[in-house]
Amino acid sequence: MIHAHLTAAPERSRTLLTRARILEAARQELDRDPDSSLGDIAEAAGVVRRTVYGHFNGRAALMEGLVEEATWALRKALAAPRPATADAVTELASFVLAVWPVADRYRILLRLAPQDLGADRLAEVLAPARDMAEAIIGQGQGQGAFLTGIPPAVLARALEGHLLGLLDCVNSGAWSDDGTDTATTALIAMGVAKDSAAAHVHGLARPDGDAA
Repeated sequence: MIHAHLTAAPERSRTLLTRARILEAARQELDRDPDSSLGDIAEAAGVVRRTVYGHFNGRAALMEGLVEEATWALRKALAAPRPATADAVTELASFVLAVWPVADRYRILLRLAPQDLGADRLAEVLAPARDMAEAIIGQGQGQGAFLTGIPPAVLARALEGHLLGLLDCVNSGAWSDDGTDTATTALIAMGVAKDSAAAHVHGLARPDGDAA
């Protein structure tokens, strides 16, 4: 029994590594060509089609695997410890800087997940980010830092649309950013003055004050 357990552990590890390699190949291939086939993805992963089907029984299952991976990465980014601050402008800039790398990495899902898995599944993935953005925006409205007269939930959806629109521009090759310009424009969209928005983001992106 002990021997069987020890044998199973390396096998499971190899299985998980193969699954991860297939998902990474899928993300890259679909980013290169959204119409990539499972055969293309198998070739990019260095495995045969049968191996891909051993982990994912079709395109929808593969897409679900990518969505699950993206969900985990987003939740991890949102849960990452950040310096405590009562300043909602800094909080929102920090939020955008945290989620942008994850959103950028999995941006192809914005184009493919709704048609492969349905819009409700994508909304489920984005829900924690929506909730956090709404809370920060409500805090900022109370501080007089953000636009008022519009409910926080509505502004949060507007912010989401702003970020998704920029990601779509990245998909098309019209936009490229490490997150700093995106965070700055997000603050401006919430009613923060341009110079103040840029200063808040610069302070977070380069806390040591080094020149760009």
